[in-house]
Amino acid sequence: MSPIDLRSDTVTQPTPEMRRAMYEAEVGDDVYGEDPTVNRLEAMAAQRMGKEAAVFVASGTMANLVCGLTHCQRGDEALIGSRSHILMYEVASLAAFGGVQLRTVPNDERGMMDPDQVEAAMRPKDDHQPRTAMVAVENTHNRCSGAVLDSEDIGALAEVAHRHGAAFHIDGARIFNAAVALDAPPAELARPADTITFCLSKGLSCPVGSVVCGGKETIARVRRNRKMVGGGMRQAGIIAAAGIVALESMVGRLKEDHDNAKRLAQGLARLPGITLDPTRIQTNIVIFGVNDRPAETFLEAFKARGVLASFPERGKVRMVTHYGITGQDVDEALNVAEAITRGRAYGSR
Repeated sequence: MSPIDLRSDTVTQPTPEMRRAMYEAEVGDDVYGEDPTVNRLEAMAAQRMGKEAAVFVASGTMANLVCGLTHCQRGDEALIGSRSHILMYEVASLAAFGGVQLRTVPNDERGMMDPDQVEAAMRPKDDHQPRTAMVAVENTHNRCSGAVLDSEDIGALAEVAHRHGAAFHIDGARIFNAAVALDAPPAELARPADTITFCLSKGLSCPVGSVVCGGKETIARVRRNRKMVGGGMRQAGIIAAAGIVALESMVGRLKEDHDNAKRLAQGLARLPGITLDPTRIQTNIVIFGVNDRPAETFLEAFKARGVLASFPERGKVRMVTHYGITGQDVDEALNVAEAITRGRAYGSR
């Protein structure tokens, strides 16, 4: 049997409808702006985010990089969260390729940065100091169990950034999860952002790709930076077609993932040796502490019994629900977890 794969929502498989759309996609050269399927995806994405324009890119990491390159010059500084994906998982790309200094502001348990602390971190106009060119926020927040920021949270951070002349960027890899959790239009969450990204290849189940949305002039610069980092794709409509299907049919079903994650969290919280507050789980990511053994040992025991999870940091385990994970899979994962934590034998699947 195939394992129950809860490592990430990046392991999702494209739907049959996506596969058909990819096979039948009308294509052209996207670098020339001639791929009709890419153009349609970009127009749909911009409309969903309430922005003037959009550009299709290869990944969420590329999306954040080209936005940072657009907003910042060499020697500038970007303010980011202390637990942000940009800091932890993007290979210091903005520093490496853009010469941009990254400065952190603490993330709380919701992934929020205190606006007063952001205010205090903004650089004054001083020839001895770098210019604060960008403030970036993550929504939902990966390392904070998929926590959600609402429009008030986002607006408060954007106000500080804009008042100091800095761009405001949202790493919205899972922004549709946030919108579904809040029962709010994604455009409402995106409104204050100069740029916002979202991933097609996570909960939306596409095989590859992300989109950057913003104003026309900004997106023109983003597109140029995409080319500079090697992201200019040719007949990209083949993969963009899956993104169109995702926006038309996969957003609403994210609630199923959220419900499964909450069910998973509630079950895990009852087990010995696990630290988890299930009331904090808002979307599809469940991160919990392992108290009575190394987390690596816990993961190995899970894997031996046919359940895959990931290791986000010392003493922690992460499980992510997604398309392809059913309620029955959640129950099976909980049975395995109970057998491990209570020291009972459990045959491999």
